[in-house]
Amino acid sequence: MEFAGINYLAVVAAALASFFFGFGYYSLLAKAWVTATGRPEAELKAGGMAKPMIITIISQLFVAFFLAGILGHLGAKMMTVQGGLITGAFVWLGFSMTTIAMNYAWQRAKLGLYIIDGVHWLGVLLLQGAVIGVMGV
Repeated sequence: MEFAGINYLAVVAAALASFFFGFGYYSLLAKAWVTATGRPEAELKAGGMAKPMIITIISQLFVAFFLAGILGHLGAKMMTVQGGLITGAFVWLGFSMTTIAMNYAWQRAKLGLYIIDGVHWLGVLLLQGAVIGVMGV
């Protein structure tokens, strides 16, 4: 196993791409998502959007950085669009969906919320993997 390094421009591009993907995705599914949370819309909007947006963009940067690190550890030969998509899919299924499943089980969250959020994270990790893969090290 080798470490191919991290392309920080690719990390920023991947984070921004996934942030805007999430914005569009949840804009389209806003009503379904609110219903799936089981909470009133007014409660979800309380406190404004600035703090969640800041946390989201910082978190997307972390996700992209660590996904790039995983790809780097797989070696330069995996730093391709295909390698990024495969790695993103593995990370999604092995880490994101299992973590969400455990948290939502304890929270007694609705299956619809699990599906909406899970598909979002699939899109994020595939998009980030593709961007990082295409931009390389």
